[in-house]
Amino acid sequence: QLSLFRFTVKRPFSTSHSSVDSKEMKKFQLLAHKWWDEEGEYAALHSMNDIRVPFIRDTLLSMSSNYHLGNPLSGIKILDVGCGGGLLSEPLGRLGASVTGIDPVEDNIRTADQHKSFDPVLAKRIQYKSSSLEEIVEESMETFDVIVASEVVEHVADLEMFIKCCSQVLKPEGSLFITTINKTQLSYVLGIVVAEKILGIVPEGTHEWEKFVPPEELQRLLESSGFSVKTVNGMLYNPLSGSWSWVESTSLNYAVHAVKSGARAQSHATDTPPETDIQQHSATAGTAG
Repeated sequence: QLSLFRFTVKRPFSTSHSSVDSKEMKKFQLLAHKWWDEEGEYAALHSMNDIRVPFIRDTLLSMSSNYHLGNPLSGIKILDVGCGGGLLSEPLGRLGASVTGIDPVEDNIRTADQHKSFDPVLAKRIQYKSSSLEEIVEESMETFDVIVASEVVEHVADLEMFIKCCSQVLKPEGSLFITTINKTQLSYVLGIVVAEKILGIVPEGTHEWEKFVPPEELQRLLESSGFSVKTVNGMLYNPLSGSWSWVESTSLNYAVHAVKSGARAQSHATDTPPETDIQQHSATAGTAG
């Protein structure tokens, strides 16, 4: 009886303090079967891999002195938050990383699991879990070298809590990669009016402009949660060619790389090279195969 009582008391607390927005979940539930249609609703996310995967790979390699030919991310543990159907988890797994993909929408995880099963190498390197970020915090404290949250933060209910949870599951000196949409007049016109209502590049109702996040606000939240922001790059999608490119302006889409401060940095030591953790990890933990 006592455990039942604890459960009923805890439950309302955990759901009301969740970063998952149930309205957002319903939207993605309806499209779960369409993730791997490269010409369909998620075409822009498929082509985003052409720039976001090299951005993640090259940033991590620049922080490490260990190169594994063919498997450059071997030994690196990545958490892909809001992984959807696995569009980003799979290429990261192909680069040798050990990837955990989480998504609160069960149908997304079913689609991702089914798709990775076609490739025996990926089946070993990637594991998927139907879960929110805060649900895995306790079991995953300081577990991951890298967190990727691509096209996710504009859908969460509580961004500050989301970033705090990212910090908790990242190792000291671990990397956080975020791609998202700025909150500008231009992003309203192009991101919602043109992309959703006129061209139909994105399913109508996917985005709410109020939830878009300016880079200054994201940087402030990251720094107040113990991250150091290293890079903010503008991204631009060309609907005619269906391709993405890096641009100087962050007025539409942008990508951020931030590093969690290390244990020594937190105790006011300086000049801790950010690459040491990944170097040691790559050298000792070749478990991704």
